[in-house]
Amino acid sequence: MATLALPDIRIGHWTDPAGETGCTVVLLPEGTVASCEVRGGAPASRELDALAPDKAVQTIDAVLLTGGSAFGLAAADGVMRYLEQHDRGVPTPGGKVPIVPTLALFDLGVGDPTARPTAEAGYAAAAAATGEVVTGAVGAGTGARVGHWRGPERKPGGIAYAERRSGELVVGALCVVNAFGDIDDGTGEVSLDAVAALPEPFDFARTHTTIGVVLTNARLDKTGCHIVAQGAHDGLSRALTPPHTRFDGDGFIAAATGAVPTHIDTVRLMALAAVTTAIRSVATG
Repeated sequence: MATLALPDIRIGHWTDPAGETGCTVVLLPEGTVASCEVRGGAPASRELDALAPDKAVQTIDAVLLTGGSAFGLAAADGVMRYLEQHDRGVPTPGGKVPIVPTLALFDLGVGDPTARPTAEAGYAAAAAATGEVVTGAVGAGTGARVGHWRGPERKPGGIAYAERRSGELVVGALCVVNAFGDIDDGTGEVSLDAVAALPEPFDFARTHTTIGVVLTNARLDKTGCHIVAQGAHDGLSRALTPPHTRFDGDGFIAAATGAVPTHIDTVRLMALAAVTTAIRSVATG
C-alpha cells in the first residue's frame, strides 16, 4: 500500500467476494481535465469520445477501470450515482451529469463467466475511495493475468502503481495488467515467442487488455492530456512484449488537476517512466 502524492485524488476498489473480478474508481477534484489514447485492437470503453480535444466536455469527475469486459461498463452507473449524490457533474438544464470515462478488461474466463462488476459494485468502489493505493489482485486487477499466450502457464497480473516527481510536479500511473504478452524487464532482446506460438485457427480473440490512468497535478489542456496518454502507451510498449495486439484492448486515460505549470514533454516523459515502472513491478510482486 502506498500513499498518493496527489492528496486531492482518491482511489477505491470493489473486489468480487469469490475473487474473480472487480472494479477500481479514481475520484478526481473539480476542474480535472482529461483525454485518452486507445491503441489495442479490442477495447471495451464508455465516454471516451467526450475526451477528444475537439469535444465540448472540458472536465471529468472520475475514472473507472473495471473487469467484466463490456458487461463491466455497467459499474459506471453506480459511480455516476455516487457522484450525483455529492453534487458533481457537468451542469445541464436537467441537473448535473457526472462524467466518468471507463475502460474495461476481459476476465470472464477466470471463474464464473456470469461474475462481473455491477452498478452496485461501482458505487461501493467510489464509497471506499481513499488517498491510499492498494495494489495486486484487487479491484479491476482481481482476475488479471499476464502472458496469456502461454495458456495455463500464464502468470498473475493485477493492479500496479508508480509515481515520478520533479519538484512540485507529480505524475502517477495506475495500471491494470492483463496482457496477452509478457512483462519485459528491458534487459534482453525482444522475444518473438508469443507471435511464434499463435495457433491455427486463432483462438485468443479479445480476451486480454492492459488499461490505466495517468494522474498528474500538471496544468494541461485536453490536447496536452492526449499527449500524456500517448506517453503512457510508450511506457506500456517498453514493459510488455508484444504490446497493443489486435486482441488486447490497451487504453490509457490521462487526467490533470492543473496546479503546477510545466512543459508538456516533461509530463509525457514522466508518464512513460511511471507506466514502465508500474507494469514491470507486477513481475516482482
